[in-house]
Amino acid sequence: MQIIEIDINSDVGEGMGNEPQLLPLLSSCNIACGGHAGDMNTMRRVIQLALKNKVKIGAHPSYPDTANFGRISMAIPPELLVASIQQQMHTFTTICDGEHALVHHIKPHGALYNDMAKHTALAKLFLKAITPYKNAIKLYVPYNSVIEKEALKNNFSILYEAFLDRNYTTDASLVSRKMPNALIENGPEVLEHLIQIIQNKQVKTVNGSFVPLKADTYCIHGDTAAAFEILTYLHNELPTHNIVIKK
Repeated sequence: MQIIEIDINSDVGEGMGNEPQLLPLLSSCNIACGGHAGDMNTMRRVIQLALKNKVKIGAHPSYPDTANFGRISMAIPPELLVASIQQQMHTFTTICDGEHALVHHIKPHGALYNDMAKHTALAKLFLKAITPYKNAIKLYVPYNSVIEKEALKNNFSILYEAFLDRNYTTDASLVSRKMPNALIENGPEVLEHLIQIIQNKQVKTVNGSFVPLKADTYCIHGDTAAAFEILTYLHNELPTHNIVIKK
C-alpha cells in the first residue's frame, strides 16, 4: 500500500518553552514575530532549533496585540496594520538571514488569520504587506477562504492548512475558543480527525455533519496543553495507517 507523507506544523516561539520537545516531532513550524508574542531572542533561539531538527521555518505575524495574544479582532487603521506586519516580517527575515535559514512560509496568527478568511479588505491589506515575499515564500491559508481566493488572484503560492486540535463548524470555520468544545486534546480523536481529512477530504463538524476540507499541512498549536503527547501518539500510530510525517 502506498505511503502517504504529510506535513505537521505548530505555532512556536510564543512563550511556552516547549520547542525542544515539539520540534523533533514536526516537519514545519510557525515562529511568533513579536506581534502577539516573541522577541528577537526567542525568534533566534527557535530558528536555531528548527535548523537543528530540519524543520521548515515559517513566519507567524499577527495583529500587534501582546495583551490578548493576538486572539481578539482589532479595529486598527489600515496603514498601521500594514506597517506592523512589514516590521514583524523584516525583523524575522533579518534574523533568518543571520542564521542562514530559509523562510519557507508565512502563516498569520489567531484573530488575524480568522478575520482574513472572511473579510476581503483585510485579506488584501495583508497581501499588500507581504508582497515583497510572494515570489519566494508560501502562504498557509484555510481552504475555501477569502484569503485563499485573493492570494491566488494575485499569484501568491499557497498551501492549504487544517487544524488537528480544533473542532470545525458547518461553514468549515473553527469553533470559537470561547466555546467548551473548541479544542481536541487527546491523541485518538486527533488521529481520527486527521485520517478523515486525508482519506475523504472532509472534516466532521461539531454537529456530526461532514464538510469539504482540503489540506497540505496540518496544525497542532504549540500552546495546546497536550501538544507533545498528541504528537508522540501520532508518530507512533500514523505508520500503522501507512502515513508518515515528512521532513
